[in-house]
Amino acid sequence: MQDYFIHETSIVDENVKIGKGTKIWHFSHVQSDSEIGENCSFGQNVNISNHVKIGNGCRVQNNVSIYEGVELEDYVFCGPSMVFTNDPTPRARYPKGHEGYLHTLIKHDATLGANCTIVCGHTVGEYATIAAGAVVTKDVEPHSLMVGVPAKRIGWVCECGEVLNQNLCCNRCKRSYVKQENRLYENTK
Repeated sequence: MQDYFIHETSIVDENVKIGKGTKIWHFSHVQSDSEIGENCSFGQNVNISNHVKIGNGCRVQNNVSIYEGVELEDYVFCGPSMVFTNDPTPRARYPKGHEGYLHTLIKHDATLGANCTIVCGHTVGEYATIAAGAVVTKDVEPHSLMVGVPAKRIGWVCECGEVLNQNLCCNRCKRSYVKQENRLYENTK
């Protein structure tokens, strides 16, 4: 008896690990040798390519393809129709296969907004928020709020997801932060 849910219209290949409590909804495809953690949710029309690793508690909305070379740590949110890439110089006539794929790492608790694009070979730091439609072309520091094409940091985001005020405090959960060497750290004083 399996302890996860796969909708009858979805396909799961052989040699896939799926954690307890995970739900895979309509018309999705999980390809071989991928690994999905516990309590994840995958919306309609999601593709998880070969050898992809996804942590616990991730939420992947409709129409997202997670290509080989992409790794999601725990509690990553992927908004509807957001895009990952895995080959920086693709050609239909000269396919490179997995040898040409660059590793893309999305750190825990990051949010990737609807229709944003993550260009391969970069790391999105923990608790970062990528705005809807933004295009990430470089590494993203933890807690960064990134907008635009190419994406630029315009602010900072709390662990709870709220944009921090000018004093680097969260109006919602009351956490406060300090900035050191262009990075944000929670104020433990």
